[in-house]
Amino acid sequence: MEATDNNAAAPGGTGHPVPALSRLMVALLKGVLHREDDEAQWDSLLRLQARVREQAAVLLLELVLDEAEGHAFLKSRPDPDEDQPGPRPPRLIARRALSYPVSLMLALLRKRLAEFDAGGGDTRLVLTRDELVEMVRVFLPEGSNEARLVDQVDSIITKVVELGFLRRLKQAGGGSRADAGPYEVRRILKAFVDAQWLAEFDARLETYRTALSAPAAEGGEA
Repeated sequence: MEATDNNAAAPGGTGHPVPALSRLMVALLKGVLHREDDEAQWDSLLRLQARVREQAAVLLLELVLDEAEGHAFLKSRPDPDEDQPGPRPPRLIARRALSYPVSLMLALLRKRLAEFDAGGGDTRLVLTRDELVEMVRVFLPEGSNEARLVDQVDSIITKVVELGFLRRLKQAGGGSRADAGPYEVRRILKAFVDAQWLAEFDARLETYRTALSAPAAEGGEA
């Protein structure tokens, strides 16, 4: 018999309860599930994770569940080796190519998170917009236009927020600028930027530095 704990009425006024398993699958297909965002749904996931894995497998997906960090998401199964015969399986979750500036921001945030964790103490890394700007500044040519730099970083921050790796927090005192932060670095970032990737951090940063500096060196400031 299907588990129906934490049921909710179905949309459309039918009044039929929505099974917890269905609600979990819909939530996971929409994005990352964070324990701190919905404790009840997280508890439901822990109880029903075997069923969730079965349903995900039908869609050629895998459940990634990190109880210590408090997040879960679905990912596509690894593609078969190129030398294996037969057609490639369909992908429900498309891969997204990230721009150099966004990749740079993710690399810098992952590095800061590793340093933060090594220091112990609080589990939440919170950064201001000014701190995020300073993180990127060192990779741009000296004398870069300040206003343009801030606008560029704001657009990068917006994209990283959309990707779910930063969360905009309410300003103390009710500040009016929505893009001024502060921002919490969400720990889901650790699942997407692994230890091996981080070990190659210096080489990657040199690539980013070259890629971001080249346009300015060739064409100068606008």
